[in-house]
Amino acid sequence: MYHRIVAGKVRAAFAEISAGNWEAMVAGMAPEFTYRFYGDHALGGERHTHESLRRWWQRCFRLLPETTFEVRDVLVAGWPWDTRVATAVTVHVGVVDGTRYENVVHQFLRMRWGKITEVRTLEDTAVLERTLDRLAAAGFEEAHAAQITDEVPAVA
Repeated sequence: MYHRIVAGKVRAAFAEISAGNWEAMVAGMAPEFTYRFYGDHALGGERHTHESLRRWWQRCFRLLPETTFEVRDVLVAGWPWDTRVATAVTVHVGVVDGTRYENVVHQFLRMRWGKITEVRTLEDTAVLERTLDRLAAAGFEEAHAAQITDEVPAVA
């Protein structure tokens, strides 16, 4: 029963993000966490603070404003004090330049007492990087910006 409840909450979180409410996901993070999005690009990197994770989501939705997630699989194992979740998701994206693309996302989460302590996200980086390269060439400079980290950005 516990695993079914967790799977339902994960599906609901993806639905919230698809509706543009990524803040619900940020609120689900534990006080101490690791959020890793693999790849050497503007959306890649590792974050450990709620503020850097917010800045990352803001960038995602500036570059990929019409993003929705189609959850294919949610696998849950463990107990409330050490829960592991694996997801397979298809992402449908409306890109800021007016084009669309789809990609495949696999995500691994760890939870402790209902709060997420670790997220590792692997998206087909070749597909994503081609899209970011195209955006940068079209004048969307943020598509080639430095990765968002826990460091506070310099004020211009």
